[in-house]
Amino acid sequence: MPNQNNPNPNDVETIDLLELFNEILRHIWVILAVTLVTGVATFFAVKTFVTPQYESSALMIVNTRQDSSANVTSDQINSAVKLVDTYSIIIKSRTVLQQVIDDLNLVIDYDALYKRVTVSDVDTTQVIKIAVQDPNPQAAQIICNQITSVAPGIIMDKVEAGSVKVIESASLPSKPVSPRTLRTTAMGMMLAMVVCVGIVVLRMLLNNKINTEEDVEKYLGLPVLGVIPKTTGGKN
Repeated sequence: MPNQNNPNPNDVETIDLLELFNEILRHIWVILAVTLVTGVATFFAVKTFVTPQYESSALMIVNTRQDSSANVTSDQINSAVKLVDTYSIIIKSRTVLQQVIDDLNLVIDYDALYKRVTVSDVDTTQVIKIAVQDPNPQAAQIICNQITSVAPGIIMDKVEAGSVKVIESASLPSKPVSPRTLRTTAMGMMLAMVVCVGIVVLRMLLNNKINTEEDVEKYLGLPVLGVIPKTTGGKN
């Protein structure tokens, strides 16, 4: 018959949530301190080492009809919406962007400019939004407006159907769109807090020392017959 006082090695060890919570509370000031320091470090790192990016955007509308006096039908609008994806590819093509680089005498190559340009439809309509990001707000505006100046002619020549016109020119951005300093700082603080709590929990789970009489009864299943008090000073 197995000894009821000895723990079964096959028993699954359970986690006392209250004990776990108390362990986290014991280290709460350390956790908060590390979280705060990480937040301050992240904030200054973003401000110091990350270059702000400004974004300027313009709007263009896609038409499939050549005759401006003709009535617009639903089929023409649907066709224009379908052309948005095609026109978006042409706008970011080497044919358009390389001409923009040459016209403005930019010191960047096609691949670098390609990464800075975003072309998308507006709410699944026949309106195209062209956005350009650059560390210089004036440069972002100038490049965006130049794209809207060059693209319509090339699109008309290549597609030979419909037209694309500017309905809103690019404006000068006043605030950077990245980095998002507060968001990045908050994420850094949350990560630091999770790591600290994880370390506390891991240390608790790996700690197999017997520290109190309650631990003897809990982990060994043995009754405590007596406790030797801890003395200070002198020799035992």
